[in-house]
This record gives sequence, C-alpha cells and structure tokens, in this order.
Amino acid sequence: MIWLTWRQHRKQALVLLLGLAALALVLIPTGRQAHKAVAAYDKCVDGLGSAAFVDGGKAEVCGQLSERFSNTHTSWAYAAILLLFLPLLVGLFWGAPLVAREVEQGTHRLIWTQGISRTRWMFTKLALVGVVVLVAAAAYALLVSWWMEPLNDTITSRMSYLFFDQQGIVPIGYTLFAVALGVFAGTLTRKVLPAMAVTLVAFLAARIAVTVFVRPHFQSPLTRTVPVAVDKPVEPNPGLGDWILASNVYNGDGTLRASGGTSFCMGGPAGPCRDTGYNAWEFQPGDRYWPFQWIELGLFVAVAAVLLYFAVVRVRRTIA
Repeated sequence: MIWLTWRQHRKQALVLLLGLAALALVLIPTGRQAHKAVAAYDKCVDGLGSAAFVDGGKAEVCGQLSERFSNTHTSWAYAAILLLFLPLLVGLFWGAPLVAREVEQGTHRLIWTQGISRTRWMFTKLALVGVVVLVAAAAYALLVSWWMEPLNDTITSRMSYLFFDQQGIVPIGYTLFAVALGVFAGTLTRKVLPAMAVTLVAFLAARIAVTVFVRPHFQSPLTRTVPVAVDKPVEPNPGLGDWILASNVYNGDGTLRASGGTSFCMGGPAGPCRDTGYNAWEFQPGDRYWPFQWIELGLFVAVAAVLLYFAVVRVRRTIA
C-alpha cells in the first residue's frame, strides 16, 4: 500500500521539490542582498534602546534609513504576497485529489477488494502525503522567514497583516489545514474539480476570518499614552516590533479628538502649552509574536485534525 501510494504521488512530490528549489534560487540571493542593505537601519534601531517611546528626532533618522531601504525593496514586499497562496496550492493539488480522484475514477474499489481495508487505505495515504507535505512546509517556512527578516519593521512589523502570515511556523499550519480541507472536500464532492473549488473558497474564508477578526484578540491589546503637551515629540520605539492597531488623540476628559494620528503641543504642561489631551496607541507587543504564532498554528492544526477525522468517517461509512 505504501509503494502504491508513492507511485500515485511521486510526480506531485517531484513538482513540489522542484518548486521549493526554484523558490530557493530566487529567495537566497535576494535575501542575502536585503540583509546587507538593512544593516545600517538595524544599527540605528539598536541605538534607540528598549524604551517604549523614543525621541522623535532620533526615530526620524531611523525612519529615513527605513525609507531608503523601502524605496528599493517595497516591490519585494508586494511580491511576497504571492507566497501567501503557496499553502493553498498544496491543498488544491495534494489534498483535493487524494480521495476525490480515486472515487471519481473508481480505482478505490479495486484496492478495497485486495484485502486492504478502508481505514488502512485512508491512513496510509494520509500518513505518506502528510509527512511529505509537513517536511516541505517546514523547509518553506524556514526559508521564507529568513528572507523576510530585512522587511520586518523596515516596511512594517512582522506581527502585522500579511507579514505575520508568511513567516514563523504558521505556514506549516496553513498547509496542513489546506490539505485536510482538500481531503474532506473530496469526500463530500467525490469529484476533483468541485473539491478544489470548495477548498479554495473555504480556505480563503477561514484565513481571512482568523486574520482580521480573531488574531488581533488572541490576547487583549495594550495601550500606551503620551500627553499632547510635551517638550519634544516622541514616537513608539520601532525596534520593539509592536503591532500598532490604532493611534488616536483624546481630549483631557477622554473624548476622542482625532483618529488615525498624533498631536503635540511644544512647551510642555508647565510652559506655554496648556493642552490637557493625550495621544494613545493601541497595540500588540512585539514580544507576543511567538505566542501568537503558536496559538494560530495550534488553531489550524486542530481544525485540520477534525477535518481529517470526519474525512475518514465519511470514507468508512458513506463511500461505496
């Protein structure tokens, strides 16, 4: 059964291997170039220290270095968005056909009459495909995480939308979820193309829902405030990698004055400025990056396990 499963999926494995090799040929040289280009910015940020807020002038110097890097590498960030769809492609071309193609062509009946039980057939296919996909996803995640390091915090925080999704360990969870979703869809539709369509729609819906509505609330956001009346402007320390969710200006009584910005009045409360308002930043701390990664990985792996369970149940009870 293992040999047969390998024979059925060896072309897919070869394509997957070639795809990873092609990706490495692109990411390794461009990544080395980006790591060299970001060195000046990294040195500037290190000089800011670990305070929550830093002098606006010093932050501006680092901001200029960040802008210089962004001018030449922002296109890379846009190109990196394409990497978000790689786990989906694995689900479409590995997960969806796993059961649906067998049932659609009727080859499953031949296997089941050769002394191979449905459960053994299903578990063998899932185990072999799962190991291949897991190893490929881990290699992909490691490569992309290294490649995106220079883009983190220079263009945006690694915790922010899209950037968080492409690095760390969450791509492994997305890939396993996509494959499990494809397998389950195949047991529902019993045809490859409809299974791929269901996988596509359900995967995108789940990813968008978790990214937009769930992830920002894995833990309660924190808030930092700075008075409008200051001797000199300050900014959140970019070196901390915090994910800024909102930046607003409030009056002294707590009512909203302006959303999406900051305001400063020079001279301080003891000087010519008598403004009692304050700036407030709502954020997720940068040191929550790995806890958030593990939470999201666990979420998608758990859903994948549930989908595979129901896929096995459907194969055992409903597929003739």
